[in-house]
Amino acid sequence: MKIKKGDNVLIISGKDKGKTAKVLKSFPKERKILVDGVNLKKKHVKPKKQGEKGQVIKIPAPFDVSDVKFICPKCSKATRLGYKIINDLPDLSGQTKKLRVCKKCGLEV
Repeated sequence: MKIKKGDNVLIISGKDKGKTAKVLKSFPKERKILVDGVNLKKKHVKPKKQGEKGQVIKIPAPFDVSDVKFICPKCSKATRLGYKIINDLPDLSGQTKKLRVCKKCGLEV
């Protein structure tokens, strides 16, 4: 999954289409992400102590990663991400690094 915690994303489908927000958490096994202030669901909370009132709070719910596009920090456009593989020490241990790359401007993210 190419979208990670802290990325700025554009919502491209659903009731919050067109909004931009920051990713709070990602769930790679389920291919879902949790985005700040988007896909809010109402949760009814019971009173914990006597004399306290119950309330309805809004919490963000996770949704599918395919409903968002990454916003590149350099070109400020909604784009796809690719990978660039760099061989650090091919002769000694064969270690490689995998970097995320903006498909529009080529910036390493």
